[in-house]
Amino acid sequence: MTETASGASTGTFLIRGAAILGGGAEDLLIRDGVIAERGTGLSAEGATVIEAAGLVALPGMVDIHTHLREPGREDAETVETGTRAAALGGYTAVHAMANSNPVADTAGVVEQVHSLGRASGWVDVRPVGAVTIGLAGEQLAELGAMADSRAQVRVFSDDGICVHDPVLMRRALEYVKAFDGVVAQHAQEPRLTAGAQMNEGAVSAVLGLAGWPAVAEESIIARDVLLAQHVGSRLHICHVSTAGSVEIVRWAKSRGINVTAEVTPHHLLLTDELVRSYDPVYKVNPPLRTASDVQALRAGLADGTIDVIGTDHAPHPSEHKECEWAQAAMGMTGLETALSVVQETMIETGLMTWADFARVTSTVPAAIGRVADQGRPLEAGEPANVILVDPAARWTVDPNKMATMGRNSPFAGKELPGAVVATFFKGHPTVLDGKLNTPYRHAADAAGAGSRN
Repeated sequence: MTETASGASTGTFLIRGAAILGGGAEDLLIRDGVIAERGTGLSAEGATVIEAAGLVALPGMVDIHTHLREPGREDAETVETGTRAAALGGYTAVHAMANSNPVADTAGVVEQVHSLGRASGWVDVRPVGAVTIGLAGEQLAELGAMADSRAQVRVFSDDGICVHDPVLMRRALEYVKAFDGVVAQHAQEPRLTAGAQMNEGAVSAVLGLAGWPAVAEESIIARDVLLAQHVGSRLHICHVSTAGSVEIVRWAKSRGINVTAEVTPHHLLLTDELVRSYDPVYKVNPPLRTASDVQALRAGLADGTIDVIGTDHAPHPSEHKECEWAQAAMGMTGLETALSVVQETMIETGLMTWADFARVTSTVPAAIGRVADQGRPLEAGEPANVILVDPAARWTVDPNKMATMGRNSPFAGKELPGAVVATFFKGHPTVLDGKLNTPYRHAADAAGAGSRN
């Protein structure tokens, strides 16, 4: 695919004949970290030429919901391994959730995560700050200090645990208004899900597993959109999973409430029927739902009710998944399969175009997270966060060949469409020919490349 000419070290790349957002074939000239030109018949002496006929050019993907586990759970994932996986999956930015150990509830911890991301250099790592101290749901964390830190946190979440106290949730929503932040809620009423193992329905009744009712999610969403309306703040709903949740978000948007929502790739494809296998790889929070829920989620994403794709990438050590169902951890990996699953469920079904894909995986998540230089149009003068995708490719998922440390992919052995051929992060190719190339080095870090600040 690539042809290296002399002078390639200048950071000039000419992408020839890519279908921009799935449309007409054009060239993109990348120089010094930005898109210098877009058009046809472009040339640049000394550029590295990438022949991209048959490939789709898209803005780099932005994940609003990633678990990188570091600090404290390096047995499951590190910033280095997680961001390598992200780059291979077509991401140029990820939001790292706060449930590390120690919890990212202070300026010091979010700055540590931010520094680890810069040192790794594969993608832009944006730390998510905890809403409450220690994720305990009792006292607000240092929201203002995290917002003012070098990490410039704008997304706050206790993901994995619901902020179930309505007074505390109201205070959080009021607080983040001061710096244009957003509270990302894990919608799960704990008293309705105590001991729950899977979706409450026909399958749970047959299997004898404690059920997780849809109303446990929907009741929190209904409460929180009203709270957001009352205080005039931004609310984001993590991993929407039920048809009823889609309807509540749709109603809230019709009322002008400032709410956004995400859906995971696995909730767009998998159903609770898979739990009949008792394979813990299918144990996840929120649980896999019914086929009718899956169809409602796809429709909600297609019509804009659901704003973005969030992977909820949740790697675990093998021993936490290769055990009895009741003892297994909840969560699935997703960074390296997200694009392919969305292509299969949304693009190949005719529900969305590649331009729609760019909206839900890049433009809107960047806007929600207030990441100014991500999710930008592929136009001259814009930052060169670009990916090239081969939509005709087919590949079989093998968790053992993935960059993530987690082997808990629910798509193991499944053939998926679409493959990321190249990822450009700030104009630097972190991925070429579908393989990791080299990380981006920030100017201030270049002298100490490889060191962790």
